[in-house]
Amino acid sequence: MSQDDSPSEGKTRVVSPFAHTETATATPPSRGNSSRMALWIVAGIALVAVGGFGGTALTRFLNDPLRTMEPFPTAKYFENYHSLAGAKFKGELRVEADLGWKDGVGRLMLFSTPNDSRYIPVMVPGALGNIYFVKGQTYLAELGVKEGGLVYANSCKKN
Repeated sequence: MSQDDSPSEGKTRVVSPFAHTETATATPPSRGNSSRMALWIVAGIALVAVGGFGGTALTRFLNDPLRTMEPFPTAKYFENYHSLAGAKFKGELRVEADLGWKDGVGRLMLFSTPNDSRYIPVMVPGALGNIYFVKGQTYLAELGVKEGGLVYANSCKKN
């Protein structure tokens, strides 16, 4: 008996049947670099898309000239329009009626605001003549009160 086969100090030593074979290491199947690369490409595209949409929204918000203006004070206008003369406001306007067009002057319109159903006469200058107003549609406009209390739309875009 060899020294490995003899019991030592009353204990039996168990020898593995694989003790005399070469050890081979098994490598797990590789998922490949292509799946990792595809994951990074998809993540990169998603990041660029989100950044693009966010950048566009931020640019539109910052380039909006009406964002810092006060809303048109309809109640104050009807109380005393003189106190508003010369100031500029932003107004969310709903088309109520078209009172007519005069070449070289513009279009006289009646609008209402969300917080007051009374009609406000607004002169839309000829430079904005390409806008087609339809009753019930809402527009966002830069408004100014001029002499006689007539409100002028300096700019106007569909809301």
